[in-house]
Amino acid sequence: MKHSKSMMFSDQLRKAIDESGMTRYAISKATGIDQAVLSKFMAGERGMLLPSVDKLCSLLDLELRKKGDR
Repeated sequence: MKHSKSMMFSDQLRKAIDESGMTRYAISKATGIDQAVLSKFMAGERGMLLPSVDKLCSLLDLELRKKGDR
């Protein structure tokens, strides 16, 4: 994962998943996202469709907002 000053959203989502403490299996069960899809996303081998991103953000209590809006 990149550790630059400005991380891409996908990198931030991967970090949030890693830091959630949840297993890939638990995330898969809670969101309905196939474990293989989740694993490939986490490895940076593929992207994620927006409906899946929405499910992950809901599960992890994440929201997208413009920088500076705090």
